[in-house]
Amino acid sequence: MIYADNAATTKMSDAAMKTMISLWQEGWGNPSSLYTHGQKAKEILEKARADIAGIIGASSKEIIFTSGGSEADNQAIRSAAAYGKRQGKWHIVSSAFEHHAVLHTLKALEKEGFEVTLLDVHENGLIIPSEVEAAIRDDTCLVTIMYANNEIGTIQPIREIGAICREKGVLFHTDAVQAIGHIPVNVEADHIDLLSASAHKFHGPKGVGFFYAKKGVPLTNLIEGGAQERGKRAGTENVPGIAAMAEALKESVTAMETTAAHLIKVRDRLITGLRQIPHAALNGDACHRLPGNVNFCFEGIEGESLLLLLDDKGICASSGSACTSGSLDPSHVLLAIGRVHDVAHGSLRLSIGEDITETDADEIIQAVQEVVAYLRGFSPIWRDLTTGKKDFIL
Repeated sequence: MIYADNAATTKMSDAAMKTMISLWQEGWGNPSSLYTHGQKAKEILEKARADIAGIIGASSKEIIFTSGGSEADNQAIRSAAAYGKRQGKWHIVSSAFEHHAVLHTLKALEKEGFEVTLLDVHENGLIIPSEVEAAIRDDTCLVTIMYANNEIGTIQPIREIGAICREKGVLFHTDAVQAIGHIPVNVEADHIDLLSASAHKFHGPKGVGFFYAKKGVPLTNLIEGGAQERGKRAGTENVPGIAAMAEALKESVTAMETTAAHLIKVRDRLITGLRQIPHAALNGDACHRLPGNVNFCFEGIEGESLLLLLDDKGICASSGSACTSGSLDPSHVLLAIGRVHDVAHGSLRLSIGEDITETDADEIIQAVQEVVAYLRGFSPIWRDLTTGKKDFIL
């Protein structure tokens, strides 16, 4: 099997797994308890917090542990909105290709009276900082732009956007779920006020994440209850999972430079090979993208069929088309960068990990070439294109 869906989830690292199992067995105390066993768990929890804070350039008191990126996105956006509301500011700036954890939260806030400006994304999958600046108004309380897109992998000019927000006095949140552990992130240098991350995207466990909130940013609770996480996120902390997340992040960051060099080499090999398929196109900028992300559209096919046939060949991948989750609508990300519906339906996302080899890449290229040719062989859309009834788009 060749696993090429790391953007969906990663396999836990051996070190993270070992840490988690060890603490399940020996470090299972409640960190809020005053006796020795509880205080041992508290020490483990705070060490993990300090390790994570140090990696992203924050202080320990600015890290709150969550169940994952979606919870962190919700708390960040709702906190900024509540603070803005108290100041009479009801406007939020974001982009059209954010993760649904962001977009759905913004949609809910619109029902509460907030006005949301969704910036257009250019064909290369990048947000232009000057357009962010132009969208900020006197009543803007938040700008939320993802660090790296989860589908097409484009890395946004976060530092420039953050600097603009800092100058304008507007809170800046970034969904960094796909970025943390894969590219350098420093909240101070990037002028970030709020940040979301999830452990299972960098070889940690599922169900664990963290939320960075710059000191002085007032937070609104999503979960009420005990006084855990400085009273900002109730519920007994998952100490084994949190410690495993910290271990996985340390591993990922330590190996980041070497891993990125390897992934870029294999990524570019995949891009070169898939570009040989007629009427195919890379989605997103070829350079300003995550080291392990490759996303293509193939005209005349459906992404769901492509995935199922690749699975038969032992290749795990995903599609930008939401039809795999029961919807007939194509990816909102691909539509945001200007792909038309017919083309957006025929998409493929390959998100590779450090264990990928160049031989694996060649096998993927050959498999995709064969499957695309096979699907086009009985596609009525492809027949219309090749007979001239319809014009090619790609």
